[in-house]
Amino acid sequence: MAVEQHRTHNMIPTIFSRLAITVLVVTGALLPQIGQAQFKPDDPALYATILHQDSAFFGAYNTCSVHLQEYADFYAENLEFYHDKGGLSTSKKDVVESTQKNICGKVTRELVPGSVEVYPIAKYGAIEIGFHRFHNSAEPGAPSKPDRFVVVWHRTDQGWKITRVISLH
Repeated sequence: MAVEQHRTHNMIPTIFSRLAITVLVVTGALLPQIGQAQFKPDDPALYATILHQDSAFFGAYNTCSVHLQEYADFYAENLEFYHDKGGLSTSKKDVVESTQKNICGKVTRELVPGSVEVYPIAKYGAIEIGFHRFHNSAEPGAPSKPDRFVVVWHRTDQGWKITRVISLH
C-alpha cells in the first residue's frame, strides 16, 4: 500500500505538468496578440479580486528587500513552482530564499496591461494567465520582452494563496 501511495503522490506533479502544458498550448492558440483584444471575464468580481491579489503579490515582490515576509505569505506551503530555466521547485522556503538572493533590490516585475485572463476553478479558486515583463536594475537599458505566466490561486480561510506557478521566459 505504501508503494501505491508513493506512486500516486509522484504522479501528481506529472499530471499537473500535463494539465499546465495543455492550458498553455490551448491558450497560446486561442489568445489574441497582446494588446489586440481585451479578455471578457465570466466573473468580473473574481477577475477584479485576482488582479488585486496579483498587484499586492507583485508589489511585495518588487519591494521584497523590505517586504519579503509579505511576499512569502502569498505562497501556500504545498507550492509547486515550474520555471522554464530553473526547473521545478516544491519548497516554499527555497523559492523565497532564491527570490531574496536573486531578485530583491535587483529585479522588478511589470504586468502587461490587458493581458490577464482569469478562470474560476469550482470549489478551489482561480487560474490567472497573462504576460509580464521583468526589469533588471543592473541592466537599465536592456530590452524586456513579455513573458507568459500561469498562477493557480487557492481560496482558503486565510485568504488567497498561490499553490502553483508556471513561469516562462
